[in-house]
This record gives sequence, C-alpha cells and structure tokens, in this order.
Amino acid sequence: MADTKVKAASKKSTATKSAAPAPKGKAKTKAATTGGQPDPLMPGTDAPEMAASGTDLSKQAKAGTSFPKETYLQWYEQMQLMRKFEDKAGQLYGQQKIKGFCHLYIGQEACVAGQVSALEKGDKYITAYRDHAHPLALGTSPNAIMAELFAKATGCSKGKGGSMHMFDKEVGFMGGHGIVGAQVPMGAGIAFAEKYNKTGKLCICSMGDGAVRQGALHEAFNMAMLWKLPVIFVIENNGYAMGTSVQRTSNVHDLYKIGLSYDMPSEPVNGMRVEDVHEAVVRAAERARAGEGPTLLEFKTYRYKGHSMSDPAKYRTKEELEDYRHRDAIEGVRHTILTNKFATEADLEAIDEKIKAQVAESVEFAENSPYPTPDELYKDVYVQEDYPYIHD
Repeated sequence: MADTKVKAASKKSTATKSAAPAPKGKAKTKAATTGGQPDPLMPGTDAPEMAASGTDLSKQAKAGTSFPKETYLQWYEQMQLMRKFEDKAGQLYGQQKIKGFCHLYIGQEACVAGQVSALEKGDKYITAYRDHAHPLALGTSPNAIMAELFAKATGCSKGKGGSMHMFDKEVGFMGGHGIVGAQVPMGAGIAFAEKYNKTGKLCICSMGDGAVRQGALHEAFNMAMLWKLPVIFVIENNGYAMGTSVQRTSNVHDLYKIGLSYDMPSEPVNGMRVEDVHEAVVRAAERARAGEGPTLLEFKTYRYKGHSMSDPAKYRTKEELEDYRHRDAIEGVRHTILTNKFATEADLEAIDEKIKAQVAESVEFAENSPYPTPDELYKDVYVQEDYPYIHD
C-alpha cells in the first residue's frame, strides 16, 4: 500500500461527496472552543494579518479536489489497521505483556495515512515516540511491530527499542525517538543527505506540539531554510504537550506561524481529514523536490487516549473528547465510501475482519518469539563488528 503515490482526480471529474462533518462550535471573540478548551482545529479570530510578502499559506485559497475509490479504500484499511493495532496494544499493556512507556496514536491516524499516500517510495520518515502507526502505514509487518512492543528478538528493532524506538530502514522509516525534539535536527540532516546525494527524495519530520519549545528546532529551521533542504516539518498538534494545553505553554497558539520567522512556507491543516493532510503534503513535497526548500505544516488533530498509558487525561472534559470523536477521520472516510458506493457495508466488514486477523496473528507471533540473547548487548553499537569490548 505504501508504494502507491495517489494523485487527486481531475477537476473535470465529478467531485466526491464530502465525508467529514463541519467542525462544531460557535465562534468566540478570541478563539473557538470545545468542551471549555480552545479548539485546535479552529483558527483564532484575533490573529494579526501577515505581511503581503509573507509565506503564510493559510491565506491562499485551496481548490477542491476529489480522490478515487482506490484511495479511500487504502486510507480506510490503513487507518483501521492503526486503530485496531493500537487498541490491542493498550489492552496488552493493561495485561502487563507490554511494559515500559507506551504512547498510542488513536485519533490521529489521518496524519500518517495522508502523508504516505502523498509521498513516494524512497522518501524518508522520522518522528517522536508516538511511533507505532508510521511503520504500519508504510508497510512494516504488524508482527515485527508487536514483537518489538514485547521486546522480542523478532521485533523491527530486534527487541532493543521497544515502543518508543521503532525503526525500519526497508520502508524508509528512520525511527521513533524518545528525546523530545531530537528528531527535528535529525530530520534536517536526513534531508541534507538526500540533497547532497541528489536522490530527488525528501524527509518528512513529525513532532508533537510540545517539541516546538526546543531550541534545536530553531537551529534546524534556520539551516533548512538557508540550505533549502528537501524537508517537510510536521507539528502534530493534538492540543496538549503531555497534560498541558498549548494555550498554557506557548505565546504563539497557531504553531505554524513559527515557521514564518524563517520565511518558511507554513500552513495549518485539519489533521482530522485525511484528504486535507494528503493535499497539504503534496504541495509541500512539490516545493521540496523543486529545490525550494522546507515547509512547516501544523496538523491540528486530537488523541483520544492520554499522553501515555499512565496518563488518566483528567486535564480535559468528557464533552471535549466526545466532540472530537464526532469528527473521527476513519468514520469520515467510511461515510465517503458508503455514500459514493465505493464499497458496501459487507466489503468494509470484510476489511475489518482481515485486520482483526492480522492483529491477532501479530500477538501470537510476539508471544511465541524469543527474547534477545545476552550477546545482543554488544551488537548494533559500533560499525566495527569485532569491536574490542572489555568484558568482566
């Protein structure tokens, strides 16, 4: 699925009936709200106008496009796999079969599905520690990802990385990274390598809204613009840095505007609509491949679970959570498929059953796999295979 680059249908074709319902909530003087909290999907109304020569892409009108049946079915299957896999991971964590930290992607699936459909095989992906969904969408075996969660030798990181450090070079996934913001300069570095080697490929670098307060982000933004690196920076703004809202931690609430300080093309994107994500990434990728440098995209999304499995999420209301569940990206795609008769209820149920079997197989595979042997401690540390370690 990850190898297929999806293009929008011709403007002359009949437009696909829209699936996503309009965002709820009444306009406020300063910002729309939901459940008593500022709504990250709704722009503030008191934002100052950017200079006419600026690069605030949110000011530009976006033409409507439609996507073919195959694209919607691909999105549905990818996002359902992410959702069901993460649901099962949460259950297994509660059973203490998965240990350590565990950050689930439930609710944010459109952010990854839209990236993968918009980019090409050979492009590189790097993200933070909420990293199970990325390799799933790229085509990594669910068996290898579940085995990594179980710390088994058959895991995609040989059981040494666990939940926060998934890697799969074969599909271009350059890892989940546990240090907040560490992947941002690394993403710029990967893009530098692509440009230096003249591959024509790019790197898409994802981060949470909390990472924008890291100093390394600003250094990376400056160098990426100076050298016109082929990198797409993505802020997955789910409204909360761990348990603290963006409004309480940042003077700039529309985080995409941070890129404007570097004259970086920047725009907000509705991260609960996979169509919007796809189109924004396509635009950014075209600029990157044309040698025009980086783009900053702020995906305004929402996670249904806490920051990690140990987070009860008491900092938000039930009403706020339910409001976002009504905008669920998977349900939106499902609605579009059924409304446009791209598939029947039975067809979608068959996909659901297929995914259920895949997830069950991954659990069985992980449980039956061996743990790494002690000698693995000395492997994958240095390039030199016979490095002279000192053993007691």
